[in-house]
Amino acid sequence: MEIMRRASHAGSWYTDNPKKLAEELDGWLRASGLAKSPDVRGVIAPHAGYSYSGRAAAYAFGNIDPSSITRVFLLGPSHHYYTPKCALSGATIYKTPVGDLQIDLEVVKELKATGKFEVMDLDVDEAEHSMEMHLPYLAKVFDGYPVKIVPILVGAVKPENEAMYGRLLAKYVDDPNNFFSVSSDFCHWGSRFNYVHYDRKHGAIHKSIEALDRMGMDLIETGDPDAFKRYLSEYDNTICGRHPISVFLHNAEELLNKDKDQFPSL
Repeated sequence: MEIMRRASHAGSWYTDNPKKLAEELDGWLRASGLAKSPDVRGVIAPHAGYSYSGRAAAYAFGNIDPSSITRVFLLGPSHHYYTPKCALSGATIYKTPVGDLQIDLEVVKELKATGKFEVMDLDVDEAEHSMEMHLPYLAKVFDGYPVKIVPILVGAVKPENEAMYGRLLAKYVDDPNNFFSVSSDFCHWGSRFNYVHYDRKHGAIHKSIEALDRMGMDLIETGDPDAFKRYLSEYDNTICGRHPISVFLHNAEELLNKDKDQFPSL
């Protein structure tokens, strides 16, 4: 029996009109001017409403070469549901206004068998927006290609367990047919978020925020999860996808330890 996860944020966080959404996605992807590259094995892309993040996300998804990818692991933070673990979806299909995405039930079964993953209730799955905001882009980029997805909700995972989940997923990043889509916004600044870090040497507040985020991005690109952890400890930047990013860095580190030239391109 098929279990459908609704596109629960369509009509609010992004349009639920299939024609309009397809036109927006196509336009943003064209405007990015990026060439598709088989070397790109993972992206970190935002999950705010498309009026805020849609254009920016195209600069991640525009790099994807769908011809060599058959499976996408989707790692997103949990905003509403507390768990100290990672959780798998109990659905079989994720719906979007521009095409549905099949979940890879075989890989979900493999991950369940480790005993380290929860399974989300459908209401928890549909309440979370972090992974859903990647789905229309994935459906558009992989239109016509036989791709399946593996959604993984990453909870409030302790550092040692980030490393453990990274090791569990390492065999999948080793396969060039697999791709990782990591969902994260970066600095959430202001009293609403109880975060007002301001380094005046950068000038205006938005320049200070940009410098702080770029510092984090530069560290992520080194592939060093411990350096990223130290950065978060020092600056406490409100990166909501810190746990999915850390799991992916530990995941990729396993590959890097085997071959120093094989850190996946981001």
